[in-house]
Amino acid sequence: MLQQQQTRTNSRGEAYVIGPTGAPLTLRDLPPADTGRWVIRRKAEVVAAVRGGLLTLEEALERYRLTSEEFLAWQRSIDRHGLAGLRTTRIQQYR
Repeated sequence: MLQQQQTRTNSRGEAYVIGPTGAPLTLRDLPPADTGRWVIRRKAEVVAAVRGGLLTLEEALERYRLTSEEFLAWQRSIDRHGLAGLRTTRIQQYR
């Protein structure tokens, strides 16, 4: 289960959290606002950014044009099944 993280600052003064791959994740590393194809990594990065305080939930919903239900479903899938739970082909198996 991913837990709330604290935002840290890198040598460039950029806030970051540890992303789903274990690497630092800054605002510059997040998926583009016009992302149309949501692969597992991108979903997990947005969830990590919100949990870590890089983005508020409201900012993420607006930036990526998501519903709160969609974001919360991503978060629940990660909590219950890990990153594999974000696979769209697996959603039916996990319900």
